Amino acid sequence: MPPDSNLPGDEMLRAAPQPMRRQVEEGLRNAIASGRFAPGQHLTDRMLCEVFGASRSVVREAVRLLEAEGLIVLVPNRGQFVAYLSSAEAAHIYEVRGVLEALAAEGFAIRATDAERAELRQIYEHLADVGPETDRMALLAIKRDFYAVLLRGCRNPLVARMLDQMLNRNSQLRATSLSDPARLPHTIRELRWVVEAIEHRDPEGAWEASRLHVRRAAAVALRILRGREEREREDPGGTQLG
Repeated sequence: MPPDSNLPGDEMLRAAPQPMRRQVEEGLRNAIASGRFAPGQHLTDRMLCEVFGASRSVVREAVRLLEAEGLIVLVPNRGQFVAYLSSAEAAHIYEVRGVLEALAAEGFAIRATDAERAELRQIYEHLADVGPETDRMALLAIKRDFYAVLLRGCRNPLVARMLDQMLNRNSQLRATSLSDPARLPHTIRELRWVVEAIEHRDPEGAWEASRLHVRRAAAVALRILRGREEREREDPGGTQLG
């Protein structure tokens, strides 16, 4: 059943022109990452147009882009739905993300400028200052800023492009791991190890710290996903994809 288009918070999803498609794309991605649109939820064109205040052509273009990222699936004769990510698929995503993120951190430690190292430190300090009550979307926004600098400073456009795509696919999982209130202090400590290795121009240390961060984030997300799957097996009343 489509959500009420006037739910609190919908005004934050509405797109401002410039460009409209990009705004809808980001808003839809954030809505999926935050759980505003849940896995298996039917995303009708009409509902999306109302929520985002955009035309059908703009909405459909944004949906196609997120379908390519794996966040939305198109079911023949039924429509488009938020992708349901299994724990097995999530494990594969984290495995690939771990290698790409480690490559980016290693490259950053070798090739980033002093200004980029300082910028990464500044974003990390911002993250370290937030409290456990901080909204998940605000936390994800800070982490997006962190990765934006990391990808730029690693000076490897192929790694940057692949990791950016993987992080988009990983957005639901990052929100899932951060939904554990005990996770944030560990995230802050693990990213501090990454930043410190980078500041010491230690590519091996940056690689290892990044791999450790992704492995630990994966362990939390997979535990939550497997718990959900177990509850669904015990109570199969909820159906996926509509």
